[in-house]
Amino acid sequence: MSAGTDLDVAVVGAGMAGLTAAAELQRAGMDVRVFESCEHVGGRTATFRRDGYLVDTGAEQISPSGYRATWRLIEQAGLGTGDLPRLGGTMALWRDGRVRPGVAETRGMLTGAGLSPRARLDLARFRAWAWRRRAWFDTDHPERSPLRGTTIAEFARRYHPDLHDYLLQPVAGTFFGWSSERSAAAVLISLLLAVGEPGSWRTYRDGMDTPARLLAADLDVRTGTAVHQVVSEQDSARLETSDGTVRARSVLLCVPAPEAARVHANPDADASAYLAACSFAPALKVSCMLDRPLAMSADNPPYVLLTPAVTEDVLSAVLFDHVKHPGRAPAGKGLLTLMPAARTTRGLIDAPDEVVRERLVEAAARYLPELPAADRDGFVHRHRHGLPEATPEALHRRPRFMQRPVGPVDYAGDWVMLRPASEGAVRSGALAASRALSRMRGRRAPAPA
Repeated sequence: MSAGTDLDVAVVGAGMAGLTAAAELQRAGMDVRVFESCEHVGGRTATFRRDGYLVDTGAEQISPSGYRATWRLIEQAGLGTGDLPRLGGTMALWRDGRVRPGVAETRGMLTGAGLSPRARLDLARFRAWAWRRRAWFDTDHPERSPLRGTTIAEFARRYHPDLHDYLLQPVAGTFFGWSSERSAAAVLISLLLAVGEPGSWRTYRDGMDTPARLLAADLDVRTGTAVHQVVSEQDSARLETSDGTVRARSVLLCVPAPEAARVHANPDADASAYLAACSFAPALKVSCMLDRPLAMSADNPPYVLLTPAVTEDVLSAVLFDHVKHPGRAPAGKGLLTLMPAARTTRGLIDAPDEVVRERLVEAAARYLPELPAADRDGFVHRHRHGLPEATPEALHRRPRFMQRPVGPVDYAGDWVMLRPASEGAVRSGALAASRALSRMRGRRAPAPA
């Protein structure tokens, strides 16, 4: 390291982006330290363990396709497909008092998956249109799509209203917490094309924090250490932390964009504009520990039931974690996740836990009348900065941000890639590490991924 600095690289945030960047830099011979304000690693991909229950505080599914960087990381960590079993059950949607299986799957063209006959024809039109134009939809560069200024709701007006109400809105609202009126169609379509059908998706057997724990075990990670401010200096940066002042040749801010904007005292103009455009939707969920494994149906029960906004005011989905993977709950028990609709989340994000639990359990009883009697305990999980909204404004600002010169302070996170998933975090972490190395070794910065 240089004279006058304590570290080569300081990484702020021990989520997947920060841990990926730190591991890459350490392998390159850099002296790296990770600062994490929480007492655990994983960030929004943390897992809570209690009494035999395995509770993911966020949500993550891994697809065999579209997750190239994540699978490479999984292999480097020594994990195999046995550590990532396929999801149990199917994805279903509630309409007209019934469970409609096959959402986002080819078989949904036959079963309906909640779509009317006319809407199924429009779904076939949409799929054919998107496949022919798949070159428009690059998950690394969604801003290059001709649809970059179009929201999901605007795009959906080309088709039967059911495509929005019973497919695009429930999928975007549940898995990303997005409002279809705010988020960009180009990003959603890119993701749908990349990840394939839900029947092939996998989950982590030992919890979604598995890769984070494995990465952190080989790194210098200081949990419980908050970073209050980062100041760029001529050839280095200064961090004001809860444990004192630290100077590093390079600092990587691997936290949500609003947090990065709050912490970094003097970003350049392109970074400042993009940070301001990268709005985040808050996330809220309730985990219910049950005395028995409730299910929607005996034959091929769904692991998630989507509840569209046109029919449900409170919830966006009910996840059956014990169906998703039986190891999530002790034998003979059950585990549910209740996910509120975006407008409910905004209204409840500051409410007491008991109020949140009561409101969501009451709403879920519409679909699972046995739930109040089976519910024994539960927890509320909050992320004020849940997932990046990927708005048209963020797409507009992204090219200049991605081409900015490398300075002593750089960024990583799913919001950098505008891809709200571990793949976006991992890819951005690797890119930030490459940029930091290029600067410290006097090389030209690598091109964006």
